[in-house]
Amino acid sequence: MIFRVATRRDLPAVLALLADEDQVLDPATTAVGEEHERAFAAIESDARNEMLVLTDTGAEGAAGTERADGTVLGCLQLTYIPGLGQGGQERALVEAVRVRADRRGEGLGAELMRLAAERARGRGCALIQLTSNKRRTAAHRFYERLGFARSHEGFKLPLERP
Repeated sequence: MIFRVATRRDLPAVLALLADEDQVLDPATTAVGEEHERAFAAIESDARNEMLVLTDTGAEGAAGTERADGTVLGCLQLTYIPGLGQGGQERALVEAVRVRADRRGEGLGAELMRLAAERARGRGCALIQLTSNKRRTAAHRFYERLGFARSHEGFKLPLERP
């Protein structure tokens, strides 16, 4: 397995993972819109944001699913947040965690999260935090098995676009 920063070339595979967590979608058929291009470029150019992928070591396969640097098996976004709490240390926010549906149960998600925590720790973060949709009960069990505690109640407010 290879854990690395995503490149633009990974964008269709990441979008396929985010589009449907219960099925394996072919990245070659995943539409990459202008808004995705802008968002990826913003993440890529921001020192406080990283889109990370876990890939296999590469092999031949169906068109659009395999590359020399491997199939994208999982992804997550890390955002580093400065703050005055935690002694002025940064915290890492984890979002968009996904593992391919056909590869779950192999420990890939745990490895992805372990590597993300290691990366955040190496940057000097005091903690790693995440939110998860209340309907994703299997994901909640997964995070709890990894040692995450339900410590806060989250709130969201959708904003109208101007």
